[in-house]
Amino acid sequence: MVSDNELGLFLRVHREAVTPAEVGLPTGPRRRAPGLRRSEVAALADVSVEYVTRLEQGRDRRPSPQVLAAIANALRLNWSERVHLHRLTKAADPAFNCRGHSTPTGEVRPTVQALLDRLEPTPAVLLNQLGDILAHTAGYVRLVGPIGLLDAAQPNLARFVLTDARARSAYPDWYHVADEQVAALKQGPFRAYPPMAALADELTVTAGADFTRRVDTVPSLAKPSGILRLAHPEAGMLRLAYETLELPADDDQRLLVHLPADAATSAALDRLNSQPLRLVAG
Repeated sequence: MVSDNELGLFLRVHREAVTPAEVGLPTGPRRRAPGLRRSEVAALADVSVEYVTRLEQGRDRRPSPQVLAAIANALRLNWSERVHLHRLTKAADPAFNCRGHSTPTGEVRPTVQALLDRLEPTPAVLLNQLGDILAHTAGYVRLVGPIGLLDAAQPNLARFVLTDARARSAYPDWYHVADEQVAALKQGPFRAYPPMAALADELTVTAGADFTRRVDTVPSLAKPSGILRLAHPEAGMLRLAYETLELPADDDQRLLVHLPADAATSAALDRLNSQPLRLVAG
């Protein structure tokens, strides 16, 4: 199970993100918010406004495939968002837990490690579903070692972002980075999966409202790519394009790769990679 009304949250957030112009509707002078109204989504999907309201409020969590497809079309969802939307309807069943009673694996397959080795000196890191850092390149150490991300005995990306004060200095767009970390944690059975429930309970205490508010307001689908700004203590402000590569389902791991997003960042990374690698704590 995900949060109490994850399907409704997902639909509402995406409705508010679509502008009338994107779907060929007039903007109008009296519109209070930039997104679509429920009535507009209903008209585009050929369903009633009352039904869109029931879906968003969680009073109906099992729309038919035909209705789901029509709403996805109205909201201009991409392929991965449509797949996730379908999963959310399955997750409405409190007994749903696609991961069963398995525990997060810390094993790194030899071919995955070989891939990381081939990526040097690109900053790349292997994460499990909890955000635990399982393996990384030396380039990643040079990138995040100085900000303290690897100091813990078992480094965890979500835990660092949400609970370590150094993260707010390291990430100028911390609020967005924190949103993405919570979205990644929620992408699955969430609290129905015992290891994730334990981490969520921990973050509820250690991060407080910075975590719980996002659980209630951030939809459960992190962006697989984008631009990350990082204030590096030695290299200055970096702009990094990141790509998330999902490994096979049996691994339940993802590879996060960072590439320079501009010439200045490329030059800064080259300078970092020319320096001797310094070991980090943990």
